[in-house]
Amino acid sequence: MFTDKVQLHLQAGRGGNGVVAWIREKYIPKGGPAGGNGGRGGDIIVRSSNHFYALDRYRNIREVAADNGQDGGANSRIGKSGKNCVVEVPTGTIVKNVATGEIIHDFIKADESLLLCQGGKGGKGNECFKSPTNQAPTKTTPGLPGEEISVEFELKLIADVGFVGMPNAGKSTLLSALTMQKVKIGDYPFTTLVPNLGYIEFDDFSRVHIADIPGLIEGAHHGRGLGFEFLKHVERCRVLVFLLDAARDDVPATKAYTMLRNELHAYNPELTKKPSLVVLNKIDLEEASETKEKFLDEKLVPEENLFAISAQQRKGLKEFIKAMKEKAQLDGKRYI
Repeated sequence: MFTDKVQLHLQAGRGGNGVVAWIREKYIPKGGPAGGNGGRGGDIIVRSSNHFYALDRYRNIREVAADNGQDGGANSRIGKSGKNCVVEVPTGTIVKNVATGEIIHDFIKADESLLLCQGGKGGKGNECFKSPTNQAPTKTTPGLPGEEISVEFELKLIADVGFVGMPNAGKSTLLSALTMQKVKIGDYPFTTLVPNLGYIEFDDFSRVHIADIPGLIEGAHHGRGLGFEFLKHVERCRVLVFLLDAARDDVPATKAYTMLRNELHAYNPELTKKPSLVVLNKIDLEEASETKEKFLDEKLVPEENLFAISAQQRKGLKEFIKAMKEKAQLDGKRYI
């Protein structure tokens, strides 16, 4: 189960109460007030992490609360502050205020921290109210409640390259061939039910992070198929790779490419402006022998952006990987 959207009610800790206490020591008959202050309530802190890439851990959680501060004690002892609660979210998570719909923060980098709810201040004990005119005060103040808010976490995966294609185009096979990532592969539609992530590491220790988006079909932007649920994850990808089945007769590669671009444009016109590569897969099959020539004849993409490969037999991958790296690292800017 891949969870990319959850709603949580966050509650910071309440401050501890101040107390009434008196000095009770031998030879100090009029010791005076000694009631301590309450401890501060714990904060709610949201922090981004690259150690996981889904919101599954919050799928069955509705409320998250930090610890309350402890009450003050005798002999002017201050109550213990409540422990902060750190809510870890994957990099790429957007935090929204449920009540207003306002975006509070967008975690586009790892290890970012956001103080979302501040804990309540502790109350004052009676020692704080001692004065020359009131040497035996009985007044205290209660701890203040911590801040609370209902938020929505919405994840948009961050990757350098996003694989886009129709079901059974071979996206998962290609991801497995490039990254050695173990993914589900099968000879039937909609094998990929959730986005898969992997990366290629080069000799210079640089990396290209890849996201395999579930297959899109015509009408995906209206909710058809499975891929529409994950179209938003394409928005964060720097480069799009259109992976096409070169051996498919019922939907030729040129038609599939046009359909995919139309679906992306209908969902968000900015997606079609991203740098892209077109990859014709399954060229090891006899039915795909003339697909590249037909594709070039229609002049849908420049020849330098068109590649013919066999993901299963790992043919033609070297040139494709080189072009993908150049596109992904063109301006040197990195999300992760």
